[in-house]
Amino acid sequence: MPSPPPLRVVQWATGAVGRYSLRNLITRPEFELVGVLVYDPDKVGLDAGPLIGLAETGVTCTDDVERILALRADCVLHMPLPASYFGGDHATDVETICALLASGKNVITTTGFVYPQSYGPGIVERLEAACRTGGTSLHGTGINPGFMSDMLPLALTGLSSRIDHIYVRESSDFRGHPSRQIVVDLFGFTRSAKDYTTTVRPFRAFQRSLFTESVQFVAGTLDVTLDEVEESDEFELASEEFEIAAGLVQVGTVCASRWTFSGLVRGRPFMTVECVYKADATKVTRWPAPGFAIHIEGLPQMTLTVDEVSHGLAGAAAHAVNAVSAVCAAPPGIRTLLDLPLATGRGTVRLA
Repeated sequence: MPSPPPLRVVQWATGAVGRYSLRNLITRPEFELVGVLVYDPDKVGLDAGPLIGLAETGVTCTDDVERILALRADCVLHMPLPASYFGGDHATDVETICALLASGKNVITTTGFVYPQSYGPGIVERLEAACRTGGTSLHGTGINPGFMSDMLPLALTGLSSRIDHIYVRESSDFRGHPSRQIVVDLFGFTRSAKDYTTTVRPFRAFQRSLFTESVQFVAGTLDVTLDEVEESDEFELASEEFEIAAGLVQVGTVCASRWTFSGLVRGRPFMTVECVYKADATKVTRWPAPGFAIHIEGLPQMTLTVDEVSHGLAGAAAHAVNAVSAVCAAPPGIRTLLDLPLATGRGTVRLA
């Protein structure tokens, strides 16, 4: 029986996550790279292969959105920095995603949309209408690497006979993160306390929307109606000078932050997500070390820890790439992780 033809895929953005995704698309035979959308003018016209250290592919990068929309493709891996990072809102991302969906391309995005219902019926109807027009599906994976604050907690609740509280913690080390735009301009590391407060305003809005999606998704799946999602954050200042990939962290500048999001029911937390970000975990001892933890209070009590994900950006990219075939095969509409078969690393096994 002949193998099915490769799925035709577009890579949208080639930043820290997109580069890993692009490598997957080029090196895995089940995919055919047919287009690459870039934001950096210096990348326009370059072949996609050498952009990530591979041989030429014959596919050149473009910043022309209309050219991408006109392509015949099965799926777009949509991986830009979310518009809300820069003081915008999800409207910009929604407009782009709707255009892609209506053009007949399934979309997998890392800009959120794990649970679009959290943005209200208006956004949901716009996305569903675009899916109906194009006969396509939308799937949001979450970012870096996604699934830790929704898929894994939900999987563990399958062992529960009573749930009192769900706690999720992720702690990340940005020592080797190459993007100054993310580490400095968004997270605010290396900045003074005063500059940090101004810098993180748009990022705070994005963080809230992103983690509210996960908390509301878990709550909705478990038939829990939340009254609100409460958010708090704090930061730590460096007591010594040290260098990271994105720049120099000077004494007295921001070197870490901690964010907490709690879904409340009658004033009591149903689910809490704690996010710790460190410029260099070897230099910042406050707050937990890098890794992930999930604790479910109830019957039985459960704790799951993941001590390390060595390449979180690679994991975020692979999570999206590994969902391509399932999303392309799904009926039109918004498809959450509960609507799709489990995404696995099928096709990635390399035995010596």
